[in-house]
Amino acid sequence: MAFLKRVARSRIVQKTVGVVAAEYLRAVYKTSRVVLDPPDIYERVIPELPVIIAMWHGQHFLVPFVRRGYRAKVLISRHRDGEMNAIAAERLGVGTIRGSGDMGGRFDRKGGVGAFKAMLYAIEEGDSMALTADVPKVSRIAGTGIVKLAQLSGRLIVPVAIATSRRIEIKSWDRAAINLPFSRMAIVAGDLIRVDAGADESDLERARVRLQDTLNAATARAYALADRREGGSVRG
Repeated sequence: MAFLKRVARSRIVQKTVGVVAAEYLRAVYKTSRVVLDPPDIYERVIPELPVIIAMWHGQHFLVPFVRRGYRAKVLISRHRDGEMNAIAAERLGVGTIRGSGDMGGRFDRKGGVGAFKAMLYAIEEGDSMALTADVPKVSRIAGTGIVKLAQLSGRLIVPVAIATSRRIEIKSWDRAAINLPFSRMAIVAGDLIRVDAGADESDLERARVRLQDTLNAATARAYALADRREGGSVRG
């Protein structure tokens, strides 16, 4: 077991897995028919760049393909699995910031202070930020980290959900799905969320709940579109 852990931590193994994962995801995207909801989401978001892209953990694998050419970075944990994710993201043209929040979902305290400052700086430099909204290891419960980032940066939150018609659903804490090629892929954006610079704790809590509810609604919508249970505008 110790030997396997050492092998998994080796740079060559992590790089190989990261590159293979990136090229697999590229194949999934290129072979899928993309459904956008709403169909004018890019026209609405581009004038607001940079933005903060929020998604649930387990639905984050295809997020690099959401950016459509504009500059973006993603927050990835410092765990060894995070190293593979970082390699994959960078191969797909997305910059990375390493760090994570605490159990309250805060990125601006404890070990996440450096990452939080790096995200603020990236936004100031014109990069959109993508990060998962979940409290660590608690599925579909949003933390306050993203709303604090929105408050201090002054940028809009764009809640995003992605689902594919062909997938392998995993019984994991984050309800992850392995997306498969030759799918109908739904990319859904919920209502844009702005957090006022002068927001107090009760305002931040309302924004957190709104983000959570919006992401859950977007997720349900994405699966409905991917599975052809509702209509949508197709691009791709």
